[in-house]
Amino acid sequence: METLVVTSTREARNKSELAESVGIIDENTLNFVGPAHPAEVLNRVAGVHINNLGGEGHMSSIRQPISTAGVYLFLEDGIPTRPTGFFNHNGLYEVNIAQGSKLEVTKGPGSALYGSDAIGGVINSITKPAPKQREANINLEVGQPGWRRALVSAGTDISERHAIRADLNTTDSSGYRDDSDYSRSSTNIRLDSQLNDQLSAKTVLAYSKVDQSGVSSLEQDDFENDPTKNRFKGDVGFRKVDALRLSSEFNYHVNDEQLLTITPFYRDNSMTMMPSWMVSYDPNLRDYQFQSYGALIKFRQNFLGGKGLIIAGLDTDYTPSSYREQDISMITDGDFYTGYNTTGTEHYNFDAQQTSASPYLHTEWQLAERWRLQVGARYDYFQVKYQDNLNEQTADNKHLRPEAQTLSFNELSPKAGLVYQYRDAHNAYLSYRHAFRAPTVGNLFRPGSSLNSEQLQPVSSDSIELGLRGQWLEKKSDASASNRAIQYELALYDMTTRNDIVSHVSNGDRISSNAGKTRHRGLEASIAGKLSPSLSYSLAWTVTKQQYEDYSYVFGQFVPGKGYVSETRNYSGFDVGKAPKTLGNFSLTYHPTQLPGLRVETEVEQVGRYFTDETNTAQYAGHRLFNLRANYALSPQIEIYTRVMNLTDERYSTYTSNPVGDSDIDYRPGLPRSAYLGARLAF
Repeated sequence: METLVVTSTREARNKSELAESVGIIDENTLNFVGPAHPAEVLNRVAGVHINNLGGEGHMSSIRQPISTAGVYLFLEDGIPTRPTGFFNHNGLYEVNIAQGSKLEVTKGPGSALYGSDAIGGVINSITKPAPKQREANINLEVGQPGWRRALVSAGTDISERHAIRADLNTTDSSGYRDDSDYSRSSTNIRLDSQLNDQLSAKTVLAYSKVDQSGVSSLEQDDFENDPTKNRFKGDVGFRKVDALRLSSEFNYHVNDEQLLTITPFYRDNSMTMMPSWMVSYDPNLRDYQFQSYGALIKFRQNFLGGKGLIIAGLDTDYTPSSYREQDISMITDGDFYTGYNTTGTEHYNFDAQQTSASPYLHTEWQLAERWRLQVGARYDYFQVKYQDNLNEQTADNKHLRPEAQTLSFNELSPKAGLVYQYRDAHNAYLSYRHAFRAPTVGNLFRPGSSLNSEQLQPVSSDSIELGLRGQWLEKKSDASASNRAIQYELALYDMTTRNDIVSHVSNGDRISSNAGKTRHRGLEASIAGKLSPSLSYSLAWTVTKQQYEDYSYVFGQFVPGKGYVSETRNYSGFDVGKAPKTLGNFSLTYHPTQLPGLRVETEVEQVGRYFTDETNTAQYAGHRLFNLRANYALSPQIEIYTRVMNLTDERYSTYTSNPVGDSDIDYRPGLPRSAYLGARLAF
């Protein structure tokens, strides 16, 4: 239980002191798994499901359904990779996960140090520190389908007080479906400095460039008989991303009890894309751009001989952005989209400047020898200035545009937790956390045919969680035998989300409003240990129950003689669509003592059944995948490895859905059996 976690308070803390459930993927696991996609490593954490939409595209499901909703906060070294209001459900492809030192996943709302979007969970990728002496590593990998990747790292000390590290990730894949090629290049440069006895600094430059082809969903016949089919050809549905981040974290140790941390940061993002989900009914090209200038300021004070702790801080962010959307006409050949032409019409062209200021207070108190109380709160204030750059409102009701205006939002988020150390290596915790997500710039100012989008308010969530965790250590009488440790963690949660953003029809008009209410309950369990000195295991299992408490949905269908008719239906009492009933991951690892350079792992991944829409009339049955990995160290400098994903060549779908009122179910075929071979060289 001496596992260290940095996400909760932006400092290293013992996991046993935290009133929250945190899953950890350490550096050894990252190196062994060698994830080609974030799902391959994050899905080993109880309660976490990341799907694969092609390339490194993904949706997330952590105490929430599989969706594109902005209810997750993605961090790198504790800094949000994107500002509030600019959530991207594919956002993990902007982080160089494969070359990180650790992943931490906080399930459920974050602590008072984190604001908007931290409802379902927080994923924090932590960069590797600069080495204290010269080192270099090369990792070359090939695989199916058309997979090539090179991971190159180098670092050295510059002087007694400074050291630097650089990581480079270049990846290319032809994709297993037709016309689904993908490439990325990522660079991380980190400078660690001990400026004097009290002041240290960490500067990180991160840049990622992603070029990803569009991939279509398939109907059942194609899914079963022609899963490599892709109805998007050429550039249809493409996405090109440039994401740059620069930050410097300064830590000033005033004394043994006080620490002041100031982290200024800068972001520069641009994305050009054709929304693949809109090519059939509203095709367009989009250009997004934003820059961010901000700082995270935190002061920590210990008192009462370590029995008390206060953290006070202020997060600030200023993000000017622009959005442009052009109308296009699609070129088709049967059911294939083969190209497009621009029409010269702009649907949207606007600028938005967002300013946020978020003070917070986090306190901890050792009430007695085994009791620890945590109480905190965060206040978030946002202001968005919006300017429409088009002169005239179009007569097209599919692309309404709000008038120029300034909007503001504020939210107070209280947090409380209690930790009880009922035995030396076992503890329990109880927590309550309020969280929220502010409407995105797209929700507000790209309304489509919805009226009153600029009147949307933040979505709020209240979560109660009870957890148990600890470890048993079986001490052997034979001193030559290894001790067997069993680690376990259980979390039971009940989360209610209110004011979700829904659309409904009133007097023939489509209106966006805050009206939805959903309830999300579940049990997450994980256990890991050794069966023998050579054989270890890890099990993660999740059971969920997610329901609509009060939720409206626009249902549309074609009625002969009347045309396209829309009506509003309420799905109170129905199960939430695309919310798996169960999630599971089991791995068994063989690491023979007679051959210490060898490590072999078999892994089973389970996704349970779920309803494919809000009406609960159709279900996806779920799937079970088997993976195999093996590494062998020929010497301390040379290691070879292989992995086979989907060993049994299971036909499965990573996302299965259908629009309300449409009986045709759409499938996103998952990766077939694929083998990879690689070598790591250390210098």
